[in-house]
Amino acid sequence: MSDDTQELYSLLVPLAEDRLIVPRACVVEVVRFTEPDTEAGAHSWMLGNVSWNGRELPVASFEGALGKEVPATTGRTRIVVFYATTGQLQTGYFGVLTQGFPQLVRVNQDVLALESTEGWPESAPVLCRVKMINEFPLIPDLERLENMLAEELIQA
Repeated sequence: MSDDTQELYSLLVPLAEDRLIVPRACVVEVVRFTEPDTEAGAHSWMLGNVSWNGRELPVASFEGALGKEVPATTGRTRIVVFYATTGQLQTGYFGVLTQGFPQLVRVNQDVLALESTEGWPESAPVLCRVKMINEFPLIPDLERLENMLAEELIQA
């Protein structure tokens, strides 16, 4: 990589009505959707746990965490497995429901610009919305989402 053009491999993660853009290095893998074991008393965005690589993986709906309706699952629904970085989740990982396969993209300062820092609840796990050529993906606050999941697991 030259000093002139610093690029970051990222994934565009399809949601029901939006997309997330995340660094590729944050994602462990994308797995087939399996119905989570639900936690009694959890918020609707906390879908429950699935068994993944011999451990329990907490799975969330990003749309639900934004206060929107949790989308119905289809044959294209997958779970994106993220590294947990705050140390609050014992498994070290968490999953987010996606409505299709993420798309690998390379981004740099020439194709990415800040679009908005508002338009969702203050407690939502979103840092901002960006403009990327003809896309307007959200940059998620993965640490906040991890904190939300940890709180849900403590209360369950």
